[in-house]
Amino acid sequence: MEQDLIAIGGFVALFAMMVLRVPVGVAMGIVGIAGFGLLAAFQPALNLLAQSPIRTVTSYELAVIPMFILMGSFATAAGMSRELFRASEAWLGHRRGGLAMATVAACAGFAAINGSSVATAATMTNVALPEMRRFGYNGSLSAGVIAAGGTLGIMIPPSVVFALYGILTEQDISKLFIAGIGPGIVAVTFYMLLIQMIGILRPDLLPRGEKAGWNERLHSLRDIWATILLFVAVIGGMYGGVFTATEAAGCGAVGALLIGILRGRLNWKKICDCLIESVRTSASILTIVIGAFLFGYFLVITQTPQRVSDFLTGLPIGRYGILALILAMYVVLGALMDELAIILVTVPIIYPVMIQLGFDPIWFGVIVVMQTTLGMVTPPIGINVFVINSIARDLSLGQIYKGVAPFILVDILRMILLVAFPIISLFLPNHMN
Repeated sequence: MEQDLIAIGGFVALFAMMVLRVPVGVAMGIVGIAGFGLLAAFQPALNLLAQSPIRTVTSYELAVIPMFILMGSFATAAGMSRELFRASEAWLGHRRGGLAMATVAACAGFAAINGSSVATAATMTNVALPEMRRFGYNGSLSAGVIAAGGTLGIMIPPSVVFALYGILTEQDISKLFIAGIGPGIVAVTFYMLLIQMIGILRPDLLPRGEKAGWNERLHSLRDIWATILLFVAVIGGMYGGVFTATEAAGCGAVGALLIGILRGRLNWKKICDCLIESVRTSASILTIVIGAFLFGYFLVITQTPQRVSDFLTGLPIGRYGILALILAMYVVLGALMDELAIILVTVPIIYPVMIQLGFDPIWFGVIVVMQTTLGMVTPPIGINVFVINSIARDLSLGQIYKGVAPFILVDILRMILLVAFPIISLFLPNHMN
C-alpha cells in the first residue's frame, strides 16, 4: 500500500512541477531520485544520480540526436528551406491554393533534412507566410497550413522523437525512420487534398499565385539538388543497410556542412553559430533524457508498468478498445505536455501493454509519434501554434487554432487509416536489407 501511495504521489508531484514550469527533465529527475530513495535507500539513489547522467551523455546510441540536430542546423543556415519553398512555389503556386500546397511540400522536404517540428514551423513562418500574405491568402488559414505542415518534422525521417522511442524500446532506429516515410507521404497527400477542397468551397481564402515559366521551374529544380542528395544519402544508406542510424546522422551532418561550404553559404561565423545552437538544443533534449532515465528507475521499483499492463489487459474491451483508450490519452497529454516528455514518461509504461496485446513495436512507434504531432497543434498548448504566434504577432492564438482545425480532423482520419492498415508504415521496414 505504501508503494502504491508513493507511486501515485510521484506522478502527482511530476505533473504539479510541470504546471509550475519546472523544466521537464529536472522534474522527472527529482521525482525519480526522491521516489527511489523513499522505497529503497537514498545512498543508492544518489549513486544513480552520479552515474546515470554520465552514462547517458556518453552513450553511442544517443549520439544520433545531436548529429541530426547539427545536420538540420547546417541545412537551415545553408538556405535549403528557402530553396525548397521556391521550387514548390514554381510548380504549384499558380493553382488555387498553390502557395499553401507549396508550403506543405516545402515542409515535407525540409523535414527530411531537419527532424524538428518546431524548427520546421519557425522556418516556414519566415519563408512562406510573407508570400501567402502577398498574394492575399487568409492569414488564419495560412498559419494553420504552416502549423500542420510543421508537424511533418518529426514524422518524416530523420526524427529525434523516433530516435528516443527506439532507444527506450530497444528497437532498430533505422527501421523506425523508414516506417515514418509512408505515413508522412499520406499526411502530405491528405493536407494537399484538404487545401484543394477548401479552395473549391472558399476560393476567396486561397487565391491563385503567379504562374512560373518552364525555365524558372527547371531552374528551381537545380536549386534543390543538395536537399535531394542529402536525403538520398542518409535515408538510402540506412534502407540499404550501408550504415546505422548513428552513422547516418554523422554522415548527414558532415554532408550538410560540406554542401553549405562548397555553395558559399556557410562561413566560419555561421558554422560556429550552428554549432552553438546545436549544443544548446542537444543539451536541453539530453537533460530531459537523463531525467527520464532517473524517473524510469522509480517506475521499475514501484512496478508501475506491470500494474498498468495488468489493469489494461484485464479490461473486457478487446485489444483495439485498449488501443483506442491509449490513443485518447495521448491526445489529452499532447494538448498539455511537450512531445519529448510524453514519449519519455509514457512509453516505458504503455509499450509493454502493446507488446502483450500483440501489436507490432515499429508500427506502434509510428502511431505514438503521430499522436504526439497531433498534440503540437491542439489547444491549449500546441507548441507549433505558439511558435508561429511568436513570429507573426498580428495573428492571435485563436486565429491560428481556427486555421489549423481542419488539418486536425484530417490527422484523425489518417490515424484511423494507419490503425486499419498497418502495412502503410510497415511495408518499407519489412523490405529493408
